[in-house]
Amino acid sequence: MGIIQDELAHAHIGYRLMEDLGVDKEQLIYGRKPEEFKYPYAFDVPLDSWVELVVANAFYDRAGYVLLEDVFTHSTFGPWKRALVKVDREENFHLRHGETWMRKIIEEPGGRERLQRAVDWMFPLTVEWFGLPDALKKHTVQLDYGFKGASNDTLRQIWMSTAVPLCGELGLRVPAHYDYDVQQKKYVLDFPFPSEFDAEAKRWLFEKGSTTWDAVLKRWKARGPKNKEFVGEVQRGHRELQ
Repeated sequence: MGIIQDELAHAHIGYRLMEDLGVDKEQLIYGRKPEEFKYPYAFDVPLDSWVELVVANAFYDRAGYVLLEDVFTHSTFGPWKRALVKVDREENFHLRHGETWMRKIIEEPGGRERLQRAVDWMFPLTVEWFGLPDALKKHTVQLDYGFKGASNDTLRQIWMSTAVPLCGELGLRVPAHYDYDVQQKKYVLDFPFPSEFDAEAKRWLFEKGSTTWDAVLKRWKARGPKNKEFVGEVQRGHRELQ
């Protein structure tokens, strides 16, 4: 419940900053169609167990922390930078909550297997979180204006630099490894990237080989299986009031 409260506060901060810049906050929250929301695709794939929620804290909140820490470090927009002092601390708490419970679950009978099933689909989904590879990125306005300091691929590497060792410590398999070759010295993915994802079955179709980023963008734009339901719950009270 504390994490839910934190996340609602983070949303309020972002929407309030937009409102201060003249954007219609009510329209953004209650007037948009579910598919018009621009949050990460992973949030439209439901978490069906405590184990999946814990792994989401350890993976997704870690990704959020990496992204927002970069903005906090490099942003020249004062109101957002000041707000991120609070947000960064809370995201750090969320990811530590996930780590703590992964360590507890691993000790339970069958805990490692339950965690592994969640990691199998959630690790690649978080790798995808950071967006198009740098070579395909066409819009660099956030970097150009100093809103963020690191590129998509750099942020992906920063995330893996802590997520992969965490899983290694717990004896969980992830499809990535660190390449110590002088030419590399970075984390390398051991699966076709990008790949097709069956969101209903929560399974990656690695056996089909790599797909195209156009196909991934089409999936992102179509949103995940719970998009309408989740956004609908946010907007339901407003509709009933109207």
